[in-house]
Amino acid sequence: MELATMLNYAGNPREAADEVARLEDAGLDAVWVAEAYGFDSPTTMGYLAARTRRMKIGASILNVYSRTPALIAQTGAGLDAVSEGRALIGLGASGPQVVEGWHGKRYDKPLGRTRETVDLCRRIWRRETIVHHGITDMPLPPEKGGTLGKPLKLLNRPVRKEIPVWLASLGPANVRLTAEIADGWLPHLFVPEKAKEVWAAPLAEGSAKRAPELGPLEIAAGTILAVGEDAAAARDLARPIIALYIGGMGAKGRNFYNDLARAYGYEEAAEKVQDLYLDGRKRDAEAAVPAEFAELVSLCGPEGYVRERIEAFREAGVTQLNVRLVGPDPARLIEKVKGWL
Repeated sequence: MELATMLNYAGNPREAADEVARLEDAGLDAVWVAEAYGFDSPTTMGYLAARTRRMKIGASILNVYSRTPALIAQTGAGLDAVSEGRALIGLGASGPQVVEGWHGKRYDKPLGRTRETVDLCRRIWRRETIVHHGITDMPLPPEKGGTLGKPLKLLNRPVRKEIPVWLASLGPANVRLTAEIADGWLPHLFVPEKAKEVWAAPLAEGSAKRAPELGPLEIAAGTILAVGEDAAAARDLARPIIALYIGGMGAKGRNFYNDLARAYGYEEAAEKVQDLYLDGRKRDAEAAVPAEFAELVSLCGPEGYVRERIEAFREAGVTQLNVRLVGPDPARLIEKVKGWL
């Protein structure tokens, strides 16, 4: 199992990236750079490529609406080049809150767009000549006032023809697609004890159609990591994250994270947190997050307890523990946990 961390949406990206670069020496295997409606992810990833030598650098996530598939492929190839083959391209449909509210794009055909984007990226990285004939920014034919440009292929030769593509997905159809076509899966708010009952069927259905050359599906999951006799209190740091996603990432009936909380069995809490969050009562929404939920998505407590939690994630199929480090000495914490993996 690898150990990874994530750069948050807010904060100074240079300072955060410099800290991650120091953690590389302690054994950190990968870093994921978030993108929502703050700074873009690839800019910070490029800076990280220059500041690090060994660790993998992932986008988490680039949505499939705000960039064309060709631009995503160009960006991925460029990041892989400057990092000398260490890029991970995390893609996802995101949700109406970001796609429509921020980018002004219609949120439609998420499954088709995701599948087509992954296919085009892989073809572009193989330097195939690309002709657009799908649903993503398809040009109008001449008889309808458009022009069909000359089919092209990528000018540069990528460092790798097969850059790993990870998909962020939660709903059954998206998870089924992920298991079929992706190199890795980025499930948010992952509860290992409840993962099987929520996702076992779509994972199995997608895996049945999976190309053998893709190999086993990798999974990156986790949140807060704190080790110590009094570290259980750090679980409360997960409350704002949970409340933001199940309460604020979408309107009622259009929030995939709220649907996930309900699928986990927290129907009443999911409704309450969402009502409070949408009413502007964020602190009350955080307080309404069930203690059990905050505990199960986290790895916080005495050493023996945290090691048990890590095994729970491993047994659920997680291959990369993706954590937010809490404590006075993050490098020492990395060294300690790496010894358990």
